Amino acid sequence: PSAPAETITHTVVKTKTKKLPVFVSSLAGLVVGAVLVIALVMTGALRIGSTNVDAPALSDSGSNQTIQIDTEDTTLAEAVSAKALPSVVSITAVNEGSGEGGIGSGVILDTDGNILTNYHVIEGATTINVSTNDGASYEAELVGQDESSDLAVIRLQGADASSLTPIEIGDSDSLTVGEWVMAIGSPFGNEQSVSTGIVSALYRSTAMQSTSGTTIYANMIQTDAAINPGNSGGALVNDNGELIGINSMIESYSGSSSGVGFAIPVNYAINIAQQIIDGETPAHPYIGVTVTTVNAYSARQNNLAVSEGAYVNSVNADSPAEEAGLREGDIVTAVDDTQITSADGLIIAAREHSIGDTVTLTVVRDDETIEVDVTLGSDAEVQAESQDGTTGEGSGNSLSEDELRQYLEGLM
Repeated sequence: PSAPAETITHTVVKTKTKKLPVFVSSLAGLVVGAVLVIALVMTGALRIGSTNVDAPALSDSGSNQTIQIDTEDTTLAEAVSAKALPSVVSITAVNEGSGEGGIGSGVILDTDGNILTNYHVIEGATTINVSTNDGASYEAELVGQDESSDLAVIRLQGADASSLTPIEIGDSDSLTVGEWVMAIGSPFGNEQSVSTGIVSALYRSTAMQSTSGTTIYANMIQTDAAINPGNSGGALVNDNGELIGINSMIESYSGSSSGVGFAIPVNYAINIAQQIIDGETPAHPYIGVTVTTVNAYSARQNNLAVSEGAYVNSVNADSPAEEAGLREGDIVTAVDDTQITSADGLIIAAREHSIGDTVTLTVVRDDETIEVDVTLGSDAEVQAESQDGTTGEGSGNSLSEDELRQYLEGLM
């Protein structure tokens, strides 16, 4: 007799670690290929050409750091570590009511004490404590968050501006595959740890379901630098010591680093962070429709013309979708050249662009396929009304167990 088939469990992990047992959560309903990303944020340029490395501050409220480095005997990793480590912190977030908590990482943005991290690091916390590179410990307050982007800003209480080293911000749009990078954070609670690697790929996107709703990870940076639970919210920096991403997730069979980590691009992260600091509602590109996933079962049950795509249940009034002429019952099958196979796929495709961009939707309407140009709007106003500008149900095109059974019965 043949040997039984081996069952392989694929785990997507957000890289926050609990204080005692390591935090590794298996998340259901993920888009195929979802990955665990760990964010790294840094503010300080590294220039090696003399014995001094000057790191200008991120904002006017910052201060320069001068680090003595012997360029003849110092490796690149040592120089970048010396520059970036002072700008990365360890975060302990605890819910005093439940006693639950976890450890993550964060990046110092300015000398006002604003720190960028992942939302899932501080989610549900009633107390937040931050440890800096010099051994100091501070309480922190939540400034604001953007759950759908998995980003949050916290602010240190009582910190002296002269003791804070803001990270220098790089340009994630200029990254190339193969570029050298360093990840900095607190893996498994081990503070001020660094690992090196390269940019493995760019523009990786996925959506994940959580207690706060759907989190959209768009245009992520993939790296083989080791990222583990506890690295969430930490910095991914380039060879100039500039922040290029916020480490957030990994794709792993074990729940620990497997060489496939992901970071939120710094250009996007800083834009969201600045809106939070300014007291604004973080804005994202949106289309203005409510959609559900089309799969083989729903297509058969509803006599649809296609077996995959995003079915438009409703169109928001005065939205970009309404202005473009989208209708209830339309099925979106592509955005520009990207095939859309699910509701989440449409939301991700919108987030991969910027507010004001015009995209071309391929739409199946009855038995006809048409193209509709949509200029993406801002979802800030609809967020204020507690609505999601483009919402959807279904994080993939696969059938549930019940749908698969009913679908097969229908074929008999």
